[in-house]
Formats: sequence, C-alpha cells, structure tokens
Amino acid sequence: MTPPQPLRCVLTARDEDARLDERPALAPAGHDPGDARILVDTRRMYQSVLGFGGAFTESAAHCWRALGPDGRRELLRAYFDPEHGHGYTLCRVHMGSCDFSLGNYAHADRAGDTALESFSIDRDREVLLPFIHAARAFAGRDIRLLASPWSPPAWMKTTGRMNGGGSLLPEYRAAWARCYARFIAAYADEGIPIWGVSVQNEPLATQPWDSCIYTAEEERDFVRDHLGPTLVEAGLGHVKILVWDHNRDLMVERARTIYSDPAAAAYVWGTGFHWYGEERFDNVQAVHDEWPDKALLFTEGCQEGGPHIGSWELGERYAHSMINDLNRWTVGWIDWNLVLDLAGGPNHVGNFCSAPVLVDIAGGTLLRQSSYYYIGHFTRFVRPGARRVACTSSGSPLEASAFTHVAGETSIIVLNRTELAQAFELEIDGTVHTCALPPRSIATYLA
Repeated sequence: MTPPQPLRCVLTARDEDARLDERPALAPAGHDPGDARILVDTRRMYQSVLGFGGAFTESAAHCWRALGPDGRRELLRAYFDPEHGHGYTLCRVHMGSCDFSLGNYAHADRAGDTALESFSIDRDREVLLPFIHAARAFAGRDIRLLASPWSPPAWMKTTGRMNGGGSLLPEYRAAWARCYARFIAAYADEGIPIWGVSVQNEPLATQPWDSCIYTAEEERDFVRDHLGPTLVEAGLGHVKILVWDHNRDLMVERARTIYSDPAAAAYVWGTGFHWYGEERFDNVQAVHDEWPDKALLFTEGCQEGGPHIGSWELGERYAHSMINDLNRWTVGWIDWNLVLDLAGGPNHVGNFCSAPVLVDIAGGTLLRQSSYYYIGHFTRFVRPGARRVACTSSGSPLEASAFTHVAGETSIIVLNRTELAQAFELEIDGTVHTCALPPRSIATYLA
C-alpha cells in the first residue's frame, strides 16, 4: 500500500501576500476528535464536470483589441493557458447584440426577411471572432461555446424594438428558429463550432437593453415546434439546447412546464441559470432531484453596479456560488464578461459591471480583481471530466467542495468568508491533515 502523501496547498488570502500561491505541503497528522472537520470520501461520486469559463462579448473583444500585442497575449494566457492560466474550456457568446455590445444589431436586419437573405455575421468578424480565434489558439484545445440571444431582430417582435422587452411574434417563430441554425452554420464556417444554444437570455426580464419575454409555455412550444425540429433538420441535432437561462428563483417552475411535455423535453439538454436576485441554491438541487436526467449549467454571473475595483467580497461571491452550485449537481460554470475597461464597460445602455480582469486602455495594462484569483481555485485544479465526490463538514463556518480526476488526484476547495482564522481537520479517505485558513481566504488542497 502506498503511504499517505503530503497534501499540497494553494492559497489566496486578503491579508497575506497570497494570490494562487503554493504553500508548504502538509504532512499527515493524527485525528483530534475536538477539531472542526471536513470529510472527503472519493468512493462516493456524483456528476462529471464539463468545464469553466467566461463570455466573449463585443465589449470584451473591444477591450482586448485595445491592448498592445503583449497585453493581448497576457490576457489570453491568464484565461486560456492550461498550464500557466485558468485553462478555460467552456464559454459563452451572444447571438446578435446584448447590453455589452457597442450598440444594437441583428444578424438578419431587413424587415420581413423570413427567407433570411440578409443574414450575415459580418459584425462578429470585426472584433468578436478574432478574439475567439485567438483564445482557441492559445488554449490549444477545444472550447465549448454556448450561444445565447438577448433579442430577436426588432422586426420580429411585438414592440418593433430590440431593447425594452417585447415578445417574439408568432408568425416569425419559424424564421427565428432558422436564425439559430444559420448562426451555428456561419460560425462553423469560420472554424468555430457552437456546442450549445439557450433559447433566450433572461426570458422574464424587461430590460432597457436587448431583451425579449417568453412565458414558460411560449418557451416550451418554441423548442418543441420550431427550434428543436429546425436544428435536427439542419443536421445540428448534436447542438445542446438549454432552457430558462435566468435566475435560480423561478427555475423549478420553468423546468416543470417544459420537462412535463415529453416532446419538448426530448430536445432539451438542460437548464441554464444565473445568480442575480435571491441565492436559492435549494432550487438548483430541486431541479436535479425532479429531473436527474437533465443537466444544470450556470450560464452567467457578475457583480452589478460598476467595476468594484479592489473589492475582496467580489471574489468571495464567486467562490460561494461556485461551491454551492457545484455541490448541487451543476456541471459547469460560466462567468460573464471576460474583460472590461476600468469603468466596467463599454455598455451601450450604461449597465456597467465588474469583470475578473479590467483593462486600463490608456496605460495598456491589466488589473486582476479578487474574482480572478478565486475563480482560479476551481478552473486550475478541477479539470473537465473530474467527478465531484462526497464532501461534508462540521464544527466550522467553512464551505467546501471536492473532486477527483481520472488519474487519481483529488482537489478540495475550502472557502473562509469570516474575519477569523479557521483551523480544521481535512480527512481524505481516512488520511487526516491538520489545516488552517487565514481570515477571508480560499485554498485548494491537492491530494
């Protein structure tokens, strides 16, 4: 039998000079029944991890292009290098404009053009596609790409506008479904495969920016009668379809309406969700419990209301969500904008937000936020194909999740959001290590 090995530790801590820094390995120790404990059992396995990543938006691509050659390489390395960066493998792109575009645009912008003769992705070729191509080259491996629309073309909607909500007119449902197929085919022609699509970003949000309302029944019927059959007929039945793509609060009700229709459910791979509003992690678990054959994917989250430069709570929000979502059967986690400027934009309606990396365009430099480092504790040490394993805790306010890889390595991520140092025992398959986390910190332990 192989003797227990020292436990590697990678630490990020607010009050220490530690940002994804490796600390001295921990030797096995004896068990003290009085200590707080985190218990990991790698024999009890749950879902496989699909991957982690962020969103290619036109705004992010604009910031990337504004950097010089060295800055562009540094940003790509930070996110996509599998050895020295986060190794992102699961990302998102908007189909048509979103708030983090430089303005409204549609790929089929000629009114009444149900034959889609005006369909074009020329706008994407300006900055968005070059950014994606560069990321794929730097990653050196496949990046699964989820495409999500924020609004159909204005002429297909009840309001005649892309911004401010409105709904898809029934007479244009078939043409709109064909737009998805055309978009997927056009990206494939550019050498960029689309892995999946969501029906609509945030289908219950009437926003000042690009938005469109679908009731649960409308989304169900659109998938069943138009989007699903259209993708199959176009030879794109392998492209995953996600529903909801909105907050956790109403995800159970939306899933119930769609999954209760066998014809609609047959086309749907899973439920996408965001973190805005109430946390409601219990709803993530409830969707899995009721429909265990359907996947769960976190498709968007960011800190709203500006760039939040220097905020430590920013990173903690990410880790808290990632741990709790993954512990409830979520298979992947996609951040929002990969990069923004120091104001949290550009954004064509002033909805400025934070991103893990901000760009000082005038100075040509990158600012890594706390969120960048916290996300790295997951993306760098939980690789696609890893399996979540049993991880329970007692006697402390720590939050934790654990994963094992095919090669046998186990990664345990432990979060301390308190103002106190936290000592605890970490027991992995019977081997005990004595650990301690500084205040406001996160660590990944590697066994």
